[in-house]
Amino acid sequence: MPNFSVPDKVFLDACRQFPTPFHLYDEQGIRNRARLLNKAFSWCCDFMEYYAIKALPNPAILRILKEEGCGVDCSSDTELMLARACGFSGREIMFSANAMPEGEFDMAQELGAYINLDDITHVEILKNHGGVPETVSMRYNPGGDFCIGTEIMGNPGDAKFGCTYDQLVEGFTALKALGARKFGIHAFLSSNNTDNGYYPALAKILFTTARDIARETGLELAFINLSGGVGIPYHPDDEETDIMKVGQDVRQAYEAVFPQGGVAIKAELGRWMTGPEGWLVTKAIHHKDTYKHYIGVDACAADLMRPAMYGAYHHITVCGKGEVPCDHCYDMTGSLCENNDKFCVDRMLPAIEKGDIVVIHDTGAHGHAMGYNYNGRLRSAEVLLCRDGSFRLIRRGESIRDYFATLDVDEDFHKFCP
Repeated sequence: MPNFSVPDKVFLDACRQFPTPFHLYDEQGIRNRARLLNKAFSWCCDFMEYYAIKALPNPAILRILKEEGCGVDCSSDTELMLARACGFSGREIMFSANAMPEGEFDMAQELGAYINLDDITHVEILKNHGGVPETVSMRYNPGGDFCIGTEIMGNPGDAKFGCTYDQLVEGFTALKALGARKFGIHAFLSSNNTDNGYYPALAKILFTTARDIARETGLELAFINLSGGVGIPYHPDDEETDIMKVGQDVRQAYEAVFPQGGVAIKAELGRWMTGPEGWLVTKAIHHKDTYKHYIGVDACAADLMRPAMYGAYHHITVCGKGEVPCDHCYDMTGSLCENNDKFCVDRMLPAIEKGDIVVIHDTGAHGHAMGYNYNGRLRSAEVLLCRDGSFRLIRRGESIRDYFATLDVDEDFHKFCP
């Protein structure tokens, strides 16, 4: 179920120091998850978690993860710059191409990152932007339905990511002719999957595919990147993925295909790593009764886009009311001029009064990072709950000046930018 490791007192104490809304992250919780993941895959001599920067692009968080032995996964030159500024370099960086401007390969080459190609046409692009390195990776899309047992978990063929098997063989053959000697393979077949069987099933597909490609191309297999997709329990009745069992089941699949070992395992579990260790803290500021009962809060979809974008569920609690019956049915809304600007619909919650502190759970991944400025709303601050119990502001909230900053080309800029 959602993470209740942080008591209400912590959120209330943070509200005394910082105006709502803000995202709060638990440093110790993040460190604990990094250590648990590394323990689960300690059987692999060259395992590394490449944290997906897109999930939570804050230097304070990235430095914590670096201290815990993680690398980073980047998909743009801006993310590469952030990685470099936080001290990541070389094989600590995985750069995954995805229809990006060709020039972004240049910085990845400059940093010595692993480069993961999403499409066969990227082979020629890579050749013309720094050349083909000794080790290069490609992303696989097996198509069809992805199943665990008899249950369909997704349809990779509908995804824009990855290459067919034949394209992998063609691509790696071309890369070999251009100087590559070793290769990696990567795939992403399902999102936010809490079934313990997901990663082992994905691993089995990638292990056998990589083995076969090595035989066909003559390239040496360097690593297999299992990517992300391991989910977190957003709903109260969801079970959490048993990452230790996942690690052992992946090991069984690995040893069946590679009994002699020698192939490194990589992962990109951004959501699993930080998702449960973040909360959006907001305040009830409005109560409206029409055909439904609405609670307006000072956060909006600009601070957490997932409910508006996907209809995603995020658990909601009200500070100090954990023992109060959830006998009121509310839609909880922000202030945007869009009817989907809602954090919940028809949710049973305790009676909420103006001024109550509301906590929206599991926002530590794809939360603040997906923010935007519709209606001129400004993105919120980010606060770190440090290991000693203190709080540290790790990103200030946006200001009006930030919002207008890119309009400095306007000759009347000074009139509307105070």
